[in-house]
Amino acid sequence: MTEPQLYDLKTDLPLAAAERMIDGALAAAIAEGFLPLTVVVLDAGGHVVALKRQDGSGILRVDIATGKAWGALGMGIPSRTIRDRLGARPAFQGALAAASGGRFVPVPGGVLVLDGDGKVIGAVGISGDTSEKDEYCAIQGINAAGLDPAPAEPDPAWKDSGL
Repeated sequence: MTEPQLYDLKTDLPLAAAERMIDGALAAAIAEGFLPLTVVVLDAGGHVVALKRQDGSGILRVDIATGKAWGALGMGIPSRTIRDRLGARPAFQGALAAASGGRFVPVPGGVLVLDGDGKVIGAVGISGDTSEKDEYCAIQGINAAGLDPAPAEPDPAWKDSGL
């Protein structure tokens, strides 16, 4: 009996790109003197491609970072936009949290990853410092991988956000 042929799966967000995003995000955090971060990269289906947690980053940070990225993918918009649109709608936020099994974290730090055609191929989620600083690092990481982030620019408030 012959073995069945194995077929290659097409991966729109390869591991090498995810690793460049994470390393770029962590390099930005170190350059700015940010608190220890956890960075996760999800593919367009919401599956973890890569994850790194700096020494000293709390144990909840993995779930928070994943929730930021997962929420951005689930809604099709960056998590900052989710916060801005849903800030005055706590009942809808609660419904989304319930519908997502608690995986929905509606604060900045979940940034969509776009290919050269502007199509979403994944998301980066970061947790560890203020949400605005987390988002800044996610954008820097995506840029470091040669891909396009959404949002394209960090919220200018990242420079002024304290702990």
